[in-house]
Amino acid sequence: MRDYFDSYAVVAVLLLLGCGIVAGALAANRMLRPHRPTPEKLTTYECGVDPVGGDWAQSYVRYYVFAYLYVVFAVDAVFLFPWATVFSAPGYGLTTLGEMFVFLGFLAAGLAYAGKKGVLSWV
Repeated sequence: MRDYFDSYAVVAVLLLLGCGIVAGALAANRMLRPHRPTPEKLTTYECGVDPVGGDWAQSYVRYYVFAYLYVVFAVDAVFLFPWATVFSAPGYGLTTLGEMFVFLGFLAAGLAYAGKKGVLSWV
């Protein structure tokens, strides 16, 4: 039983050591860095252009939908690679082919739905 808890003690010591190193580095950084805030340093920096107007702006929800659709189809591509390796294994060919067509069918239906709703138009 003692060996069991000794292994946890090693992990705890290494965790504390790691946290101590990170805390020491952050403390050293705080003590050694110059700290002279000015109003110019505290303004928002946007590609070298001075900020004009208010700090609140609207953005289209459509951009988030584009990002979401990209993630969905990127995940689809991730699932295609393992399928390609299993497809060549003996005894799995026809079964995996059918499963992949069902999977691609669901994705095609989702893409058709997004197109029908007008999400994919770049207006």
